[in-house]
Amino acid sequence: MVEKFIVSRDDSIYEAWPDVALLPSGKMVCVFSECTHHFNRAYTRIVCVASEDRGRTWSAKMPISEPLIKHDASEPHWNCARITALSDDRLVVVCDRILGGAEGSDGEQSNWLWFSDDQGETWEGPIATPVEGIVPDQLVELKLQPHAGRWMLSAHRAILQEDGSRLWHQRAWTSDDKGQSWDGPFTIAAEPGLLLCEGSIVEMATGELVCLMRENSGHGLDVHRSISWDGGKSWRGLSTLPLSGCHRPVASVLKSGHILVTYRYLQGGASMIGWGAQNVFAAITDRGSCLANDRQGVKVRIMPMDFDRSEHADLGYTGHVQFPDGEIYVVNYIVDDAPNGHIRGYSFRESDVILPG
Repeated sequence: MVEKFIVSRDDSIYEAWPDVALLPSGKMVCVFSECTHHFNRAYTRIVCVASEDRGRTWSAKMPISEPLIKHDASEPHWNCARITALSDDRLVVVCDRILGGAEGSDGEQSNWLWFSDDQGETWEGPIATPVEGIVPDQLVELKLQPHAGRWMLSAHRAILQEDGSRLWHQRAWTSDDKGQSWDGPFTIAAEPGLLLCEGSIVEMATGELVCLMRENSGHGLDVHRSISWDGGKSWRGLSTLPLSGCHRPVASVLKSGHILVTYRYLQGGASMIGWGAQNVFAAITDRGSCLANDRQGVKVRIMPMDFDRSEHADLGYTGHVQFPDGEIYVVNYIVDDAPNGHIRGYSFRESDVILPG
């Protein structure tokens, strides 16, 4: 049901945190990070590969960023890159640059853009943005009036409070002039007692924006959701959807109108220590469920996509696209039978996730 392909495997380096964009020509470009290891960022570089046969074969790696060599925590590293195919036929990549290693630190958590106007063959950048935080969502370009053409970037940061605690904020920035200037930040969610992060913003067919967020306490909690009715300037309606253990959700609207969410499943408990994340899932839901007032009003169907057999399992940051004929293509990183993380592709159709009538 799910076909699997190798997008990139280089046993000399750790490859992780991929995303993918589909161009009108049918060409796909996948972006991801090279690093020494998930838990060692002494070397980091952002690279891309391309496919013109629907992800069955892929090109050699091409650099997007210059490599960063990190000798200690006082030097920065590249982290998680995302890619978007813009309406003007350009590609844009956003990636966070982090100083230090602690997620709750006050060091640099900047975000940078690269642009390509030749289908990913060459790149211009990095270009600074005002976005502060880590693990950015892809640059979202709104399609519906009255906010058509608006760009949106989001990321999360643990911000120091007056009482000495840190409150995790998922925030957004918007641009109405194609990145020449930015407004924000606008708080998507910042809930005491929750560690909300790694948001994915999706534009509903009726104009609402829904942001799905990982909860990072390690208790295997549901994905959390917040809604904007004004193009990302204000957000409310924090609630959950029944996607438990949902890490790094990535959401999009399918041609059918259903919502696809790909994510890493991490159940919490003692498995958090040493055993790692082993599963990546695809879920299909609908607009009504994304906007439902409570968890009990949500319909969702969940399909397993891959299992990491490695004793050092590490996987589940994904990206996905859908071809005009309905084929869905997902990219994911995994260790499994390799010595290091590498990038896999997965092909299936919505009809493979059989939905009740």
